[in-house]
Amino acid sequence: MPLKQDEQSPRAEARGAAAGAALDGPPRPPAGKPKARPRKRKQSWKTAFKRDWQLYTLAIVPLIFFLIFKYGPMLGNVIAFRRFRPGGSIFGDEWVGLRYIEMFVNDPSFWHVFTNTVILGSLSMVVCFPLPIVLALMLNEVRQRYFKKIVQSISYLPHFLSIVIIVGMLMQLLSLEGTVNQIVGAFGGEGIPFLQRAEWFRFIYVGSEVWQTVGWGTILYLAALTSIDDSLYEAAKIDGAGRWRQTWHVTLPGIRPTMVTLLILNIGSFLNVGFEKVFLLYNPLTYETADVISTYLYRVGLVSNNLSYATAIGLFQALIGLVMVLSANLISRRTTGTSLW
Repeated sequence: MPLKQDEQSPRAEARGAAAGAALDGPPRPPAGKPKARPRKRKQSWKTAFKRDWQLYTLAIVPLIFFLIFKYGPMLGNVIAFRRFRPGGSIFGDEWVGLRYIEMFVNDPSFWHVFTNTVILGSLSMVVCFPLPIVLALMLNEVRQRYFKKIVQSISYLPHFLSIVIIVGMLMQLLSLEGTVNQIVGAFGGEGIPFLQRAEWFRFIYVGSEVWQTVGWGTILYLAALTSIDDSLYEAAKIDGAGRWRQTWHVTLPGIRPTMVTLLILNIGSFLNVGFEKVFLLYNPLTYETADVISTYLYRVGLVSNNLSYATAIGLFQALIGLVMVLSANLISRRTTGTSLW
């Protein structure tokens, strides 16, 4: 007499379960406990050096260069706290402590020069930093390669001209008999001595910086634009986004890491307003707005032969730049998630 379905023996149930397991394959681990992957052993630096020693040797020459010309001169900062006399020890003859720092802190002429430097640095950053981005976005929209190459070549050319040539061109254009004053006279105006007026110096400096640097600055942004995935633009088009929307939501976020990196680097050189151009353009009539820290250091350190005082000012300037770079990097990492380190 056959058994009913619910009266089958436990042995038959076990055989059925085994047959089902055989069809399903090997037993799987429980869902809550994923299988741990074996950890990779960290490679020691000795093993990496033995394997890639040819590549490491390529860094020897740059390291020697930086040690000799970048880190070695840092030892000379000690004369900011020691009295230096020509012909004596290169590290100073006697310890004077914070005397030279107190001197420039209490010097009104230094703070006037510091204010000029901050104003020129701020104007250069506000004007010269966004313009390469705008030009790169405009060139990215150009579909005619021939026209695009012409615009790039024209905008890159001023970067390859030396500061002396650029200043010479400015002097010829802005002199009383120059092209600019001839145009002013053609409209019935009187000639303006641009290079002898202190109020015109900042405009001339920033304008020449724009002409010289904007075209060259677009290179990095154009390279960053080529790395943006085209599928993002296609998805934006499907969603109904126009060119402005695509630029705002796809293009600008795509080049944001490059923008942040260059902004941090520009902030680090905020107070290092170009010495050559200012030195060649300024004169005693424009000291009021043209004299910056670098030219002030030249007159104090080399002309007046007060190297310890000049070193103290230079060390102060370097510390401000370091603090600004660290602060900008920290703020960028906290707000945008992009930073240099």
